[in-house]
Amino acid sequence: MTEVRTLILGAGYVATFFTVGLERLKKGEIKPYGVPLADFDIGVGIDDIKVTACVDVDARKVGKTMYDIAKKFYKLKNVPVTLKDVAVYPGVEMGFVRDLFPVNSLDYGGDFQRSVEEMYAFIEKAKPDVIVDVTTTQYSKPFNGYRRLEKAVKRGKVTPTQLYAYLALRLMEEGEQLAYVNLIPTPIANDYAYILAARKFGGLILGDDGATGATPFTADMLEHLKERNRRVLGLAQLNIGGNSDFKSLLNEKRNRAKEYTKSSVVKDILGYYIPSYIKPTGFLSSLGDKKFVSIHVEYVSFNGVKDEIVVNMRINDSPALAGYIVDLVRLAKLALNAGFYGTIYDINAFYMKKPGPPNSRNIARILAFERLKSFIKTIADSNRLNIQQNVCWKSP
Repeated sequence: MTEVRTLILGAGYVATFFTVGLERLKKGEIKPYGVPLADFDIGVGIDDIKVTACVDVDARKVGKTMYDIAKKFYKLKNVPVTLKDVAVYPGVEMGFVRDLFPVNSLDYGGDFQRSVEEMYAFIEKAKPDVIVDVTTTQYSKPFNGYRRLEKAVKRGKVTPTQLYAYLALRLMEEGEQLAYVNLIPTPIANDYAYILAARKFGGLILGDDGATGATPFTADMLEHLKERNRRVLGLAQLNIGGNSDFKSLLNEKRNRAKEYTKSSVVKDILGYYIPSYIKPTGFLSSLGDKKFVSIHVEYVSFNGVKDEIVVNMRINDSPALAGYIVDLVRLAKLALNAGFYGTIYDINAFYMKKPGPPNSRNIARILAFERLKSFIKTIADSNRLNIQQNVCWKSP
């Protein structure tokens, strides 16, 4: 298997943990805990992943290497020297994060359309097989039409993620076979503008918003109650963290984007409406990356008896998502090689808070994992029988 060239958008804590952990996995220094498919032979190995570059707009990071960022910025230990070869290049910012840190971006104080073409030229030169988006949360709505998307780009009325994904589509249209993995709440795999264009051009979009901690746990708990025919009366889920992502969610619009992807799970699984409060609740710097989660569920059992479930957790936020990226890069390349274009629900349903395509149901992750394994088997059987697949998505 040839290397899977991977471009990372966002050089924050998630990207840092991913790049450090990936290199340490390759060297055999750590076990692949937190990588769900680590023990599955899916035809693309962990050793095949090669991170070629990162993109960011934080002036403290642009021009540095991922080695510098891991070692000096985040103070991580056991940082592989191979990350000295992974440089951080300037991206586009468009006024979305200037409230968080000093900015060094292609579009800062300059001509926007010129910066769009500079960004496109950089991505084209990087020749990625997979682009992974772990940038700061941005609030936006879907375009649901490729022409509307093109017009919005010309007017500069898009978010950075929408622009990056659009540039990926342009590369697909030029004949580059690549995948865009969106791990933030911006609707990309939930926007027909992107997934229909990707299917047409022979590319792949996976997303949206990686589900790592409370969301998959809540989904499986709700499935447990549903299968036992217990009537859920209400659910509250609080999330408080101290990393930069939680700090960014102090902004009401960014918080609303995250709340939307987190809240969709309840009605999808139960099949009925309940009062619920599921959203990023606050920022407390002393928590760092280890967020606090509290979940309360009240439900009715036999003969009208009311019971409650109360769960408190402390979860290292970024490493959990970083482990998923190891799988998603390999799955994206595997699916492209097998001729799967557009988006793939069977992948999204397990890894994402709001799985694309639009109007797809959230399901319990224990059920989604079985679908994921069946999908991998489908590709293996297709390869064995030399059958070429070409689908946009499979959704319940």
